Amino acid sequence: MKKKLFFVLVFAGLAGQLAAAPLGLPPVPIPEDNPQTPAKIALGDRLFHDTRFSADGKVSCASCHSQDKAFTDNLPVSKGFNGLTGTRNAPTVINAAYMKTLFWDGREPDLEGQAKQPFVNPVEGGLPDHKPLLAVIRGDRDYVKAFREVFGVAPADINMDHVARAIASFERTIVAGDSPFDRYYYGGDEKAMTPAQVRGLAVFVGKGRCVSCHTIEQTQALFTDNRFHNIGVGFKRIRGKEAEVAQRFLQAKRKGANVDVTVLTRANVSELGRFAVTENFTEVGAFKTPTLRNVELTGPYMHDGSLETLEDVVEFYNNGGRLKETDPLSGFLSGGIRPLGLDEGEKRDLVEFMKALTSPGLDRFTQR
Repeated sequence: MKKKLFFVLVFAGLAGQLAAAPLGLPPVPIPEDNPQTPAKIALGDRLFHDTRFSADGKVSCASCHSQDKAFTDNLPVSKGFNGLTGTRNAPTVINAAYMKTLFWDGREPDLEGQAKQPFVNPVEGGLPDHKPLLAVIRGDRDYVKAFREVFGVAPADINMDHVARAIASFERTIVAGDSPFDRYYYGGDEKAMTPAQVRGLAVFVGKGRCVSCHTIEQTQALFTDNRFHNIGVGFKRIRGKEAEVAQRFLQAKRKGANVDVTVLTRANVSELGRFAVTENFTEVGAFKTPTLRNVELTGPYMHDGSLETLEDVVEFYNNGGRLKETDPLSGFLSGGIRPLGLDEGEKRDLVEFMKALTSPGLDRFTQR
């Protein structure tokens, strides 16, 4: 079985750190309590692709984060076991290692925490709890051997922390930079981007003000500020009843409602965004800024997959948080969301620039 071509698997001795990163990206941050090792990464790879960890035996992490679709699924909202759908678009796993929080509302602080949730969500893996998953692992001779090698544990002692650490270690190898933008901006190759893309970069950092949230730094660019903003997406569903929806959610949360389950199974609650985590009313409808790297390949866009194309996204921002100038505006918009006044040429150039953020080699993945 061939390994995927753009995984960064450069180790620095026994520390197991990623010693190098592609052009345009910083070193991958590795938690001290979960160092990288080749065996752990290989174990995480297998766990990531195992469909037995779902209620119907057909859904794995890779179902929503497919290698041949830039580690997403290209659906508005993802499908789980038995074809059930949730409320959120699947973000790419590429460069997720750099995210300071996970999920659209940032409810998990790290990849390890995120990795535990989908298996037991009723519209994703559909398991009642983690016991069936652990039973599969403990009953699999190859898994038992791998967990003993990586974590030094007997079958009965394998737990979800071990599973999550292995999956997170694998995900930290899914790193991609070295795009035409990187070669132009950081590598000094003036021919790496087309004239339209160069003009689009000027719009991106200037009139378009995209760089305010999709950041570019002197030596690296994650194209996200890792913060949360209400840009006007999805508010129509709860417009005029934001306080009511928020209050009902808080009441349910106080009674023990699982936030991870609730935001994926109740459409109105999903639109509360970051509020569901912080309970700060100023963050109603605020969602995490996604990275723009490889954005050409990861549509449809926004937390609900409501914008199909990059042209739609540009038009949405150009109209100040709406697809049409006649559409109503959300009362909770972040301060920077206002009409941009881009002309047709500037909008086309901006789209072309975003295509310059696609890393090479992403089309070379082989299916398992």
